[in-house]
Amino acid sequence: MHTLDDLMSKLKLALLAVLAFSNAYCVLAETSQWTNPVWPKPCPDPTFWRAPDGTWRAASTAQSILKSSDFFRWEDTGKRLFTKEEYARIRKDWTHIWAPDVFKLGDEYLLFVSFVNRLEDSAIAVYSSKDPEGPFTDGHILTYGRDTGIYDTIDPEAVRDDVTGDLWLFFGSMGKVHRVKLAPDGRSLAPGAVYEHMAGVHGTRDNNPSRSKVFEGSYLHRRNGWWYLFASRGRYSDYSYAIVVGRARTLAGPFLDRKGRPMKDGFATTVLSSAKGDHFFGPGHNGEIVTIDGHDYLPFHCHIQNATPNQRPLFIQELFWDDEGWPYMANGGKGVLTSGRPSSETSRNASTVSTQP
Repeated sequence: MHTLDDLMSKLKLALLAVLAFSNAYCVLAETSQWTNPVWPKPCPDPTFWRAPDGTWRAASTAQSILKSSDFFRWEDTGKRLFTKEEYARIRKDWTHIWAPDVFKLGDEYLLFVSFVNRLEDSAIAVYSSKDPEGPFTDGHILTYGRDTGIYDTIDPEAVRDDVTGDLWLFFGSMGKVHRVKLAPDGRSLAPGAVYEHMAGVHGTRDNNPSRSKVFEGSYLHRRNGWWYLFASRGRYSDYSYAIVVGRARTLAGPFLDRKGRPMKDGFATTVLSSAKGDHFFGPGHNGEIVTIDGHDYLPFHCHIQNATPNQRPLFIQELFWDDEGWPYMANGGKGVLTSGRPSSETSRNASTVSTQP
């Protein structure tokens, strides 16, 4: 028979257990929220891929390889895309190494990367690695602007057509966004491959100097029978830079904006933008859209007011879809969010930094 003291003691233990669970839940809730930038160091032109254990890797023009278990909190692996020897070899011939894209093909990871001296002297190379953390080796030039006549042969993305199984390389900026067919191994162009203009106009000082119709940093996303072509327009160094989108039923296009106008003519629907004076400004060059627990997240780089110029750390925002299948972001995509919460509707109402504090 239990005494009153025994019952009270058990009740206290039960209450303590409930409180402990409650506190643990609160901690989990607090730690599940992320704050932008999710990686405060330079991370321009990011790309993302998964390791066999399900964890994430990321790299950018900064070339450091990052790691995350949940896609929202990142740490530096201490590794880089290339060995010191390969990096030195590349820099003998090329001034800049930009905008990597990592694509998993079979049991290896392919790295597509931009090498640049000038607009007309730019190329995309391909490397490979069996290890998701590299280093990427055995590289060679895949397409060279001096051979093709395509200015700004930069910003590659490899994508597989889910209908035909073919591999394609999308790339480009001031010389328009193009696509070209890859061989099945992804390491060379397909025999007889033809360069096809997919989006954007040819930008020069005299033709569209604002770059409002020049697209770059293209990334493709497949959803509900549509191919979405995300890109960035404007000047990467200021608030005019913005993320835009068009869509098509097939990977061959034509990609159209929400009003039915062709991206080839410089039209696109804005997804995320900033205004002059915004604390976070110039969001752009997004990476692959990542789906977690049924929610889509768009990673991108962004400038921070009064920070070191052109650092462009890593940001993430949730991407929503309206009833007509068009993507949009919180607050109509006007202003970059300061925070969000994974897999919840709260990111619709997350706070936005719209002006410099």
